[in-house]
Amino acid sequence: MDLKQHIRGVPDFPKPGILFYDISTLLRHADAWQVAMGRMAKLVRAYQPDLIAGIESRGFLLAAPLALKLGCGFIMLRKRGKLPGKTIGHDYALEYGTDRIEIQEDAVTPGQRVVIVDDLLATGGTMKAGIELLRQVGADVPAAAAIIELNFLGGRQRLDLPFEALVSYDD
Repeated sequence: MDLKQHIRGVPDFPKPGILFYDISTLLRHADAWQVAMGRMAKLVRAYQPDLIAGIESRGFLLAAPLALKLGCGFIMLRKRGKLPGKTIGHDYALEYGTDRIEIQEDAVTPGQRVVIVDDLLATGGTMKAGIELLRQVGADVPAAAAIIELNFLGGRQRLDLPFEALVSYDD
């Protein structure tokens, strides 16, 4: 199955000149969603994760069912102030400004293998920040994964670990 046939390109979203790759069309097609999750599970299983970490918010849509399929736990990396209890955060640079992601202080036992997942890898800034945050709390992060990779933005080169994607776009 060609998963690209189930991913909609939305021009000029969220601003003019941007082509947004919308996975909602994939998620609502039962067969395509099953195929995508099966392929992602096969890729991620090779890294023997204990936990799957999803990046807010579309990463949750992929990471939670993937963790269930692999028999792993699921943890969330969220924006500032969204998680209850004690959290640990990581600030990172964006193209224009900074952002912060956080994890619950007790989400990872040091040494646990955590694969980090998002819907899409673009420039790699958020994925890299998530990896750094997981390492900060003692996780062993063997790999990262996404449904989509935008090759032309070079995000993979910002990561210092293996990265897996189901589909890629060159422009």
